[in-house]
Amino acid sequence: MARPFRQQADEEILDRAAALFAQHGFAQTTLKSVADAVGLSKAGLLHHFPNKEALYDAAHEVAREQGKRVLDRLAALPPGPERDVRALDLLTDIALDRPGLVALAFRAVTAPDAEPALAAEDMFVSSIFGVDLGEGGDARPERLVRVIGALSALAVLTLAANHRGEKTTWRPLIVATCTAALGHGRAAPLTSPQDQVEA
Repeated sequence: MARPFRQQADEEILDRAAALFAQHGFAQTTLKSVADAVGLSKAGLLHHFPNKEALYDAAHEVAREQGKRVLDRLAALPPGPERDVRALDLLTDIALDRPGLVALAFRAVTAPDAEPALAAEDMFVSSIFGVDLGEGGDARPERLVRVIGALSALAVLTLAANHRGEKTTWRPLIVATCTAALGHGRAAPLTSPQDQVEA
């Protein structure tokens, strides 16, 4: 029973740390601020991670592992709308469960002059959506803009859903919004039954 608890505690620490690294950057994030965010003493935090660098590296590694898992689950699907929607489905689940990692992954967009965050290749975006997000990439401009728009919407909406405590209610709406951003129409209605007004 101790191992699953330890793993869950480490996951919570990494997600909270990732959020702080995203908000303040590596240099301005202290071990004390991470410890405070997860309700541990600094010594207690050091029991899980030996230093700030290990914590930062572990957060990036978890994000890379999540990207690999998504890519593995998409391997059987050829490029196209079905693969895109499945990718959004999987990425939305990760983003709703790990908002700190999402914030860290998008630090390159929200604070482009700061230290490097996750590189596009670390997020596996090129492989998942079949676009090259790097400068000089060969992606069609419309596809590139749609993918960046869908991922940006996914990041902002999942962070807002977590903040508002609306993960379950918002999930299908997030997927539908991001699917529409990719130009594939809606995967689900954009209103829930309680939002609809009877005529």
